[in-house]
Amino acid sequence: MLELHNVSHVYSNGVRALDDVSLTIPKGMFGLLGPNGAGKSTLMRTVATLQTPTEGSITFDGIDIIADPESLRKRLGYLPQDFGVYPRVSAYDMLDHRAVLKGISSRSDRRDTVETLLTQTNLWNVRKKAIAGFSGGMRQRFGIAQALIGNPDLIIVDEPTAGLDPEERNRFLNLLAEIGENVVVILSTHIVEDVADLCPNMAVLAGGKIRLEGAPLDLMAKAKGTIWAKTIERGEIDAYNTMYEVISTRLFAGKTIIHIMCDHDPGDGFTSVEGGLEDVYLSTIAATRRAPAPETELV
Repeated sequence: MLELHNVSHVYSNGVRALDDVSLTIPKGMFGLLGPNGAGKSTLMRTVATLQTPTEGSITFDGIDIIADPESLRKRLGYLPQDFGVYPRVSAYDMLDHRAVLKGISSRSDRRDTVETLLTQTNLWNVRKKAIAGFSGGMRQRFGIAQALIGNPDLIIVDEPTAGLDPEERNRFLNLLAEIGENVVVILSTHIVEDVADLCPNMAVLAGGKIRLEGAPLDLMAKAKGTIWAKTIERGEIDAYNTMYEVISTRLFAGKTIIHIMCDHDPGDGFTSVEGGLEDVYLSTIAATRRAPAPETELV
């Protein structure tokens, strides 16, 4: 179990990227949703011991990872948004090199590890291919293979499906689902569908603060009866923004469909809709944006 208590991080330039974050994350998939600039990557780097928080404490299975980061690193797999590789090196040789760095000194143990990971991530057939020739999806699967070296107990993946086509996204999410059965996996993303598809627990981070936390199904149940939809002309958007709490707009067949949040029937041609996780997320972000703007941009 990963526990964060009152974690804050202020950069040297005065940017407060995290503000009193507290979370308890059990085994399984945990989704951290938030827009770009919410502080997600800062939080992931902090949990991964790449930076020390200004305030607060973080423990993993009783390990104080701030006081003893090396103990956490032995049990950690981390796939950041951007990870470096030697592009002309083959996938097999690169994984073998990473295994050495991870402390697997036996050649036979490394061979078993590398072959298992290449098979698990469906990269065996391209094991001799230079990583420079990999597609975006293949590259991400190679990234998770690197993160899995050493059978980590805590895995962090930061925006892993951004830019992937639907087929590669599904392949990658299925891989994460298999991995996440027996370990703690944190999926940090701004893509709502990734969390809805995979995660039994989640939180929304915006403006460096946790704005919402719980099980997606419970959060959607709480929103029932509060989400309303209507098809309008595009030129009417500004007027509806003034009259209602509009949480999303989208085009369909040349018309604009708006979703609003209201705890009673607003009339005016609106119909009740089953609020999905996207509505829950967007309403949370909309409420955050109505609050006073922070003095500095977050990371």
